[in-house]
Amino acid sequence: MSARGLIVSAPRSGAGKTTVTLGLLAALKKRGVAVRAAKSGPDYIDPAFHAAATAKSGVNLDSWAMPPALLDALAADVARDAELLVIEGAMGLFDGVAGERGRTGAAADLAARFGLPVLLVLDVSGQSQSAAAIVAGFASYDPAVRLAGVILNRVGSERHRALVADAIARLNVPILGAIPRDDTLALPERHLGLVQAREHSDLAARLARLAEMAEKHFDLDAICAAAAPMDAPVKPGHDEGNSGALPPPGQRIALASDAAFSFMYPHLLDGWRNAGAEISLFSPLADEPPPEPCDMCWLPGGYPELHAGALAAAQKFRDGLARFARTRPVHGECGGYMVLGEGLADADGVRHAMVGLLGHATSFARRKLHLGYREARLRDACPIGGAGGVIRGHEFHHATLIEPGNDAPLAEITDAQGRAVAEAGSRRGNVTGTFFHAIARG
Repeated sequence: MSARGLIVSAPRSGAGKTTVTLGLLAALKKRGVAVRAAKSGPDYIDPAFHAAATAKSGVNLDSWAMPPALLDALAADVARDAELLVIEGAMGLFDGVAGERGRTGAAADLAARFGLPVLLVLDVSGQSQSAAAIVAGFASYDPAVRLAGVILNRVGSERHRALVADAIARLNVPILGAIPRDDTLALPERHLGLVQAREHSDLAARLARLAEMAEKHFDLDAICAAAAPMDAPVKPGHDEGNSGALPPPGQRIALASDAAFSFMYPHLLDGWRNAGAEISLFSPLADEPPPEPCDMCWLPGGYPELHAGALAAAQKFRDGLARFARTRPVHGECGGYMVLGEGLADADGVRHAMVGLLGHATSFARRKLHLGYREARLRDACPIGGAGGVIRGHEFHHATLIEPGNDAPLAEITDAQGRAVAEAGSRRGNVTGTFFHAIARG
């Protein structure tokens, strides 16, 4: 790998990792640095912000869901033409699932595997010298994970900064930035995370402001100097047949893509295209049916619960999808699965008729968080794999299954600890769907 790299992480969610990452990416791009970004773990939303900040596509790196060969190949691909690779962690640095060392899904796995130092983001609101104890713990917890330095976030005053900095100085861990408390820097959120990048008409201005923040409050030269050459387990490019990558579900794929259907992992789309598949986008919200020349249709996750009325009224889309499904496979993930059912109740409890190609119904009014890694053993062949195939991925939604329907189950699904998960997806004829998001073959 030609790039140097580092990981932006924190002790917990909500500490400011995304603010720091986007500020760093935007400031370095402004300087002319060839910077690329990746996201640790299963996240659809942050990579789109990374792409906007760098003008380069990003990638997800997930040590639990991805076999090592695929993880290494994706890291090599994204680092190939970069001077600096910035990987944004998820949750806390060591937060993952119990299991095999190096395959927990934690950002620390990536730090150890690729030899990358960690830029630790500390939210110091409500504390001062105690922040040093947190740094000491993170610096010593795992000998295979080293800190490049610390960024202090939500600093209340110069006196506050000095109290924290003096305490951390005794640890010989450099402070590479300090961000004053400023609630306007945060990006707006909704129930599945940040409001998506494509929905911000002022995204360029927001990124410019974050770049100015980083230029003013980060030691950019020291951060770049702290990055380390990436260890290179593999060369860029990989054998799709042996890496664990999901093969294309068709030669010509009709992919729903709009504000209701937007959750697609970049590595899947890139892998399908590299394998020779053609991807044709269409918008159900614009009442477009899947393009007829295609041989399969994929409805990804997203926010159909926010657009249930418009989807119910999209008659050309609904009729066209039904025609398509008579002769060709249709697969829906999470939000796509909800739309394939009989009905969807919105946040107010108003039920809207959906496509009806599967027999279940869902509700966003009766919310319950479903979150975690999943492993699926497929009962029959479908667009995500062959009969008996094992696929790893995750589940993340607030919708509730209020009518299970009587379709055949798609898979036997367990969580990361091997415990059975009730939601098994559905199959009827050429139509399949599940709340489970596929990432890679297990």
